[in-house]
Amino acid sequence: MGGGGQLADTPEPGSSRDAGVFTWEEVQKHSSRKDQWLVINRKVYNITQWTKRHPGGSSVISLYAGEDATEAFTAFHPDLNFVRKFLKPLLIGELAAAEPSQDPNKNIAIIQDFERLRVQAEKDGLFKTKPLFFCLHLGHILLLEILAWTLVWLWGTGWTVTLLCAALLATSQAQAGWLQHDFGHLSVFRKSKWNHLVHKFVIGHLKGASANWWNHRHFQHHAKPNIFRKDPDINVMDVFVLGNTQPVEYGIKKIKKMPYNRQHEYFFLLGPPLLIPVFYNFNIFYTMITRRDWVDLSWAMTYYIRYYFCFVPLYGFWGSFALQLFARFLESHWFVWVTQMNHLPMEMEHEKRQDWMTTQLLSTCNVEQSFFNDWFSGHLNFQIEHHLFPRMPRHNYHLVAPQVRALCEKHGIPYEMKSLWRGMVDVVRSLKKSGDLWLDAYLHK
Repeated sequence: MGGGGQLADTPEPGSSRDAGVFTWEEVQKHSSRKDQWLVINRKVYNITQWTKRHPGGSSVISLYAGEDATEAFTAFHPDLNFVRKFLKPLLIGELAAAEPSQDPNKNIAIIQDFERLRVQAEKDGLFKTKPLFFCLHLGHILLLEILAWTLVWLWGTGWTVTLLCAALLATSQAQAGWLQHDFGHLSVFRKSKWNHLVHKFVIGHLKGASANWWNHRHFQHHAKPNIFRKDPDINVMDVFVLGNTQPVEYGIKKIKKMPYNRQHEYFFLLGPPLLIPVFYNFNIFYTMITRRDWVDLSWAMTYYIRYYFCFVPLYGFWGSFALQLFARFLESHWFVWVTQMNHLPMEMEHEKRQDWMTTQLLSTCNVEQSFFNDWFSGHLNFQIEHHLFPRMPRHNYHLVAPQVRALCEKHGIPYEMKSLWRGMVDVVRSLKKSGDLWLDAYLHK
């Protein structure tokens, strides 16, 4: 494993490290970019060299440097015995007997109860997939694309038909986005390699994007949701200030890169319309090219070849380009509102090293279940259950939800459920609240 199992420095004679026994204080010292240890099931691993080779990306595993990563390790990996083969050469010791199994800030009772819930969910078959569900979902995506092209082929390129075609393409793209999400989380096939392969097909051929780009970004979000400098989804490059802490910090430092007290207004101009057609498109291709990810680039190009082959004879090149851009514009609104209503109004803070369940619940809320809400959001209206069990097939979220809610009630953890409308409204409200906090701090502190 490239020397990943060697100590980062030479132990002093007679120190506890001679026996490979460490305290939490010692482990926590190894959290820099060039020196990273973590703990899994009381075993201490030096992952310094392994991070660059980690299949999920170097960033996500580095987020747990100096910490206990047991819960995240269990949540993300479907075959723990297989992964332990890669961990074995990295092993450098274990925690001292007197040390607790978790970081001091974590609640052991919540950790134990949640682990029992996870094990019970496995026994109840809630991690088993219904193949027909995903086949039907893929089928309706393909049907929408075929229908969009057929409408133009039969009835011409008039404005009404073109708008309907764009709406169908946007719907297909949005639903393909939810489907690639399933394969990216390894929640469809039992074997990871099949999930990875079909993931590249769905996100690459059906959407023109990159599986590796999505994996490396999205798993950071799941590992540390709504935690500043760790969750890329809240890295908004100073265009917005989020939560209750960041606005005050910016205000005190007199940072005014945007009129943040008006961010709830300019959000409608910069957020939903531009995220996918501008920021994501640029970032995806920039990442694939700079990282020389030719496999993902090849998959993405098959989407563009297919799209322009189908639509250039009908609209010409520039007409096809405009149609695609407008469909992306519509999809972007859909994507932003669905993804932000679950996280943006929730707590956003600096790292607290809390247990897995508390971390996910404080940063996540649900939207009420209905046939439309399930379809519209790709079952991400069950965002709480998805974050707690990222590998669980989405058609089983509603089955585990009552048990999750009961566990939350037992430990006094908020379990927030909203209507679809309130979820969207709360996005704007949270932006206004954060902007007001910034203005107050900027003027008076």
